[in-house]
Amino acid sequence: MKALISVDMEGVSGIVHSSETNPERYDYQRGRELMTAEANAVIAGVLDAEPTADVLVADAHGTFRNLLPERLDRRARLVRGKPRALNMLAGLDEETDAALFVGYHVRAGEGPGVLAHTMNGEILDVRVAGRSLGETGLNTAMAGHLGVPVVLLSGDDAACAEMADLVPGTVTVAVKEALGMAAAVTLHPEEARDRLRRAAADAVTRRTEIPPLALTGPLDVEVDLAGPHTIDLATLIPGVARAAGARTVAFTAPDYGTAYRLILLLAQLATIRPA
Repeated sequence: MKALISVDMEGVSGIVHSSETNPERYDYQRGRELMTAEANAVIAGVLDAEPTADVLVADAHGTFRNLLPERLDRRARLVRGKPRALNMLAGLDEETDAALFVGYHVRAGEGPGVLAHTMNGEILDVRVAGRSLGETGLNTAMAGHLGVPVVLLSGDDAACAEMADLVPGTVTVAVKEALGMAAAVTLHPEEARDRLRRAAADAVTRRTEIPPLALTGPLDVEVDLAGPHTIDLATLIPGVARAAGARTVAFTAPDYGTAYRLILLLAQLATIRPA
C-alpha cells in the first residue's frame, strides 16, 4: 500500500497568524515544529493500519522546505524543495492508494477561515467548469485524475466543510474553529495529534469506500488575478485569453491534468513583479 501525505501549514493546530508560517517572521520555527508533529501523527496512523505501507510526505507549504527532516518519522520518506512536478502533490502517481491532506485551509474569499487563500495572495479565485476551487479542490481533483482518493483532510472547520462538500466520504479532522483570518479556537496540539492518528488509521482502512474526485474534460477554466501585470503575462501562454471582467483570464483544457498544470503556472507568474 502506498500513501502520499501532503502537509500544509496554515491549518495546523495552534497556528493562527502569518508570523507562524512565514520564514522571515519571528514565530516561524515554532510553526515548523507544530507542522512536523502533525505530519508524524498522520504517518503513525497510516502505519498503525498498514504496517508495511510505503509512506511519502510532501512538504506543501510556501518554500516546500518547512518540515524538519531530522524530526520526521524515519519510516516515511520526505519530498522537499521546489520547483517540482505536481507541486503540493509531488510523489503522487497512479500507483498511490490514498492521499491525505494535513494542515490545509479554506479557499480565498471564504470564511471565516484561518489564513484563507488560494495558492498565494495574487490568486483571487479559480473556477473549473464553473465551480470555485481552492487548494483543497484543485489538489483533490488532481489526485482524482490519477485515480487516487483523498481519504483524510485536517485543518480548521471551514477547510473541513469545504472538503465535505467536495467528497462527502472523506474523513475530516477540525483541529480548530476559525473566528477570522487570524483568530481561532484551537485544540491543544497533543489532542489534535491524537485525533489525527486515529483518523488517519480509520481513513486508510476505509480507502476503497471513498471515491476519487474525477473531473472529465474538456474543461473551461477561469482564474481571477489580483495583478494586472500577471494578466499581461498570462495572455502570452497559447490558449490563455482575457475574459469578461478586468481581473480574469480563461482557457479550455482537454483534461484536468493539463488544467492543473496551467493553473500552477499562472500562480507562479503571479509572483513576478514588474521590473
